[in-house]
This record gives sequence, structure tokens and C-alpha cells, in this order.
Amino acid sequence: MISTDRFYPYVLVPKETPAIWGGDALATRYGKHADPRAAIGESWECWDANAVENGLFIGATLGDLRARLGPDLMGPIDAARMFPVLTKFIDARQALSVQVHPDDAYAQRVEHQPNGKTECWYILEAQPGAELVLGWTHDTNRAEYERRVADGSLGEILRRVPVKPGEAYYLPAGTLHAIGAGVVLFETQQASDLTYRIFDWNRVGADGKPRELHVAKAADVLDFRATFPAAIRQLGFDDGSVRRTFLIGDKRFLVEHVRVPAAGGRFVTNGLPLTVTALATPLHTEAAGAGADIPPYGTIITPAAAGAVTLTPAGGAWGEALVVRPQPDIGTARADAMRAGIAQVDVEAFFKQFA
Repeated sequence: MISTDRFYPYVLVPKETPAIWGGDALATRYGKHADPRAAIGESWECWDANAVENGLFIGATLGDLRARLGPDLMGPIDAARMFPVLTKFIDARQALSVQVHPDDAYAQRVEHQPNGKTECWYILEAQPGAELVLGWTHDTNRAEYERRVADGSLGEILRRVPVKPGEAYYLPAGTLHAIGAGVVLFETQQASDLTYRIFDWNRVGADGKPRELHVAKAADVLDFRATFPAAIRQLGFDDGSVRRTFLIGDKRFLVEHVRVPAAGGRFVTNGLPLTVTALATPLHTEAAGAGADIPPYGTIITPAAAGAVTLTPAGGAWGEALVVRPQPDIGTARADAMRAGIAQVDVEAFFKQFA
């Protein structure tokens, strides 16, 4: 393990953003420093422009760290490019617009951006009756889609899925989707904000005008098949002192829920930078021979130069965190699960969900 004052757990300052559909949960229940009257929709936890609030690099952004530390921070990931994932909390007091995101090829060809947006959700709160819009009730096509947008009947073929806390959902680029009212979730996505709105529930923006729709571009990228996306079948196993549960196993990001005993627990980084977001219990973390405290619902990033991360809950209780590994080696993740005694057939069934 490398230990210098340059390598330690970097506590990130989140970026709160208001939204017409947002609420007060992030300010009142998730510890974000925002006006609860301001309808805060999102808190960007790990983002290339977020600043570090502790240690030698206080005030530097994650982008600055990429430039200064290179592979010591990023491992095999290209340090010259934006940090590849964005994690955020979302409070949907009202429903978000019905939308879709492009894939990498379309983003590069049409938008001249480096990548599109595949994302995933981990449900933290869901009011009774809360639901998501995910895909179509039947196979459709561009002609039917455009006709229904024009005549106002698109809602008749939107597939609605009831949700509950603890579920995870995977949304590859091209998936029609919307977060329904009464949901708070944790999102992991490719670092892109390319969004094509299809329908916005006849709302107006802060300027009193309807928000822009992107019907034609959405038609270019939509997957018109009724693929019936559902909650992911998760994969849990004990790894030494921690309980790891794989939530999402995409080549762009491995997202897992980690449960840590009161005495603390340790897991390896596999040579990648990790984002670690505490849940309700504050955590003390050690990485690269240095420590930092993570407040409830706060986020750190650890450098690739750290071989392992240790988490210790405060107050003698069990602790929980959401850990994201960008651009993971899926073979290593498979091996971790099988080494813990999970049958290969079950491991393969989990990862098949992201093929």
C-alpha cells in the first residue's frame, strides 16, 4: 500500500440542483446544505467538477485530481478524460419527464460528445403507490410513437412499474423511462447530461413556458421493443468481514451495497478509484494509510493507489454504503462472488441481466 499525504479518502462537496419536480427530502433527511423551500431535485455526489473538502487537496476538483495524480487516482482509466461516472441522489416530489438517453455512438455522431448515458437506480424511499415508467406495454415502432405523441395518446402504451425501497433498476441507453412522484433514489450513470424529453406532463418551467421537448431525437435512439425491464435480481455474498450485494454489473460501472459490522470491515479496490457513499450511519474510512469521516449520505472517492478500503461505522452499529467501481473488470467481480461460494450458474445469471 502506498502512503503519502497525496493519497487519502477525498471527501467530496456535493452539488445541489433545484428542479420543478424536486422536494425537501435532500435538505431535511439527507443532510444536504440547501434551502428546503427551494425544491431541490438532485444532489450530485461524485462529479468531475465537485470539490474536495479535506486534506492536502482541499478546494481542488475531482478533475484537478485527475490532472495531478493521473494513474495514481484513476488506475487503468484514462486520466485525461472526465471522471467516467456521475452519482447522485434524486428526490422526485413530482414525476420527472418521460425521457430517453442516447448511446455512445449517437452522442459522438450527433451531439459531438464523448459518450451517451446508461444509468441505474437504487430505490431509497417510495411512497405508497409510487411507480416508475419503464418501457412499453407492447412492441411498438417509430410511426406509432410519433402518431401517439402527436395525438396525445402516448400514455396509453407506457409501462408502469410499482417500486419499493431496496430495489435496483438498470436503464441502458435507449430505454424509455421516468421516475414517478414520491420516490427518492440513488443514481449511477455515465458522466453525461444528454436527455431527450418526450413528454413533461404539460408543465411549465421557471420562465412560465413549457420545457423543450426532443421528440425527433428521442425517436432516433429509442428501443421500441417491449423488453419489460424489471427490478434486478441482486447477488449477495459474504466477503471476509463485509456483506457485499451486487446491484448492477455493467461494464461501465459495478454498483454494490456493502454492509459493515460494528467492528469495521475491509474490501479491496482492484486497482480502481472507488466512490463510497454512506447511508444513514456515518462511517470512518481508511485508505492508503489515511483516514476520513463520511457523514450520513456523504461521499468520498479513494485513489486507485490504495489497495484496500476499511469502513468502520460510528456508534457501535452496523453501517451501510453504496460503492461504485467505474469501468470494472467484470471477470474479477465474477471471481469475487465465486470465491465466496456463489455457484457459477448464479453468478452468470446475475451478469446476464446486463448483457
